[in-house]
Amino acid sequence: MQPRPWIPVLTLLFSATFWGLVWYPLRALEAMGLSGIWQTLASYATALVIALPLFHRGEPWRRYGVDLFVLALASGWCNLAFVLAMLDGTVVRVLLLFYLSPVWAVLFGRWLLGERISGRFFMLLALAMTGTVLMLWDPALEHPWPSDRADWLALSSGATFALSNVMVRRLRSMSLVAKTLTAWAGVIAVSAGAICLTAPAFPEAPAGAWAGVVLLGVFGFFFATFAVQYGVTHLPVQRSSVVLLFELVVGALSASLLAGEALTTREWLGGLLILGAGYAVARGRGDFR
Repeated sequence: MQPRPWIPVLTLLFSATFWGLVWYPLRALEAMGLSGIWQTLASYATALVIALPLFHRGEPWRRYGVDLFVLALASGWCNLAFVLAMLDGTVVRVLLLFYLSPVWAVLFGRWLLGERISGRFFMLLALAMTGTVLMLWDPALEHPWPSDRADWLALSSGATFALSNVMVRRLRSMSLVAKTLTAWAGVIAVSAGAICLTAPAFPEAPAGAWAGVVLLGVFGFFFATFAVQYGVTHLPVQRSSVVLLFELVVGALSASLLAGEALTTREWLGGLLILGAGYAVARGRGDFR
C-alpha cells in the first residue's frame, strides 16, 4: 500500500532540515571539548548499535567482496569529511561544494556501472565546473583551487558520497538495511583510523557532551538516514531532488542568523551554477542522498 503523498515529503523535509542545521550542534559539542573525529565515531557507533536488531543474519556478505569494502570506505570518508568541513568552513560554501555530488555520480556510474553519458551531461559538467572555479577563485593567489582544508573536505565528501551512491546501486541484490549498516560501520572504521593516525588524546569532555553525541546519533544520524531513504523510495526523483534542496535554505538561514556567515556575490553566483547543474543531473539520472 502506497503511503499518503505528504508523508514522504515530510520525511525528506526532516532529513534536509537536519543536514542543514547539523553544523550547530557539531560546533557546540566541539566547544565542549569533543573534536569532529570523536563526534563522528561516537554518533555513528550509537546509530549502528540501535540498528543492529534490524540486521538479517542470512545476508551473503562474502559474495560482495571488494564492492562492500568500497561502499564502507566511501561512506566512511564522506561522513567524516562532511562533519570536519562543517566545523572548519563556511556552512553554505561547504553545502554548495558538496552539491557537486550528482555530477561525480554520473562519472562514477560510467566507470563502475557502464552507464552511458549523454552530450547534455557534458554541457552540465562544464556549467558545474564554471561554478566551482568561481567559488574557489582566490584573487590574491589567482588560482581556482580549494583555498583551505574545509574546501578540500567538502569536495571530497561530495565525491565519496557520489561513489557510495553508485556502489549502493551496484549492490542491488543486497538489502537496504545491510547496506546502511555497512555504511555506518565504514564511518566508524574510518573515524577510528583517523584517530589512530592523528593520535589525539581521549577528550576530557563533560558527561553532557557525550550525552549530546549519543542523542545526535539516535535522533539525528539514525532517523535522518532512514527518513531520506523512505522519502526517495516513495517519491519520483524529480520531486525528492527539489525537496532535498531545502537543506541549502536551512543552512543559509541558520548560518546567517546563528553564526553571522555570509558569502560573496561571486561565491553565490558560482554556487547557483553548481546547484543548477547538480539539480539538472539529479533530475535526469536519479542521483540522491
